[in-house]
Amino acid sequence: MNANRFLLDTSAILTLIEDEDGADRVEEVLRRGTALLPWPVLLEAYYISQQERGEAEANRRYALIKQLPVKVMWEIDEATLLTAARLKATQHLSLADAMIAAYAIRTQATLLHKDPEFDALTDLVALEALPYKNQS
Repeated sequence: MNANRFLLDTSAILTLIEDEDGADRVEEVLRRGTALLPWPVLLEAYYISQQERGEAEANRRYALIKQLPVKVMWEIDEATLLTAARLKATQHLSLADAMIAAYAIRTQATLLHKDPEFDALTDLVALEALPYKNQS
């Protein structure tokens, strides 16, 4: 694992955009480390934003994300695909989360997230959880 390389989950990106608890940590990672962003994060951030706030806001957020100092990972190789498939089959993750976790595993990056689904992967990938939202 590379202690300075972080892979951002959709929940981390939305935490930053919506200035939720943990946004300061996402900002710090963006400033100090090598931040990776796999394409499923862009897809999820766009469709979640469109569903919750409309197409204009989804377009605005997408443009904002594209300006962040991150390396967008547009391609998937066979090893990452098979890692994602195995995670999907064995860990009961959503398809997007399985793909995002697979990118983190393959790049040996710490997965920065706010998604309790990833807690089951502690033996497979380095994780850093942002403060979870209160479920009230």
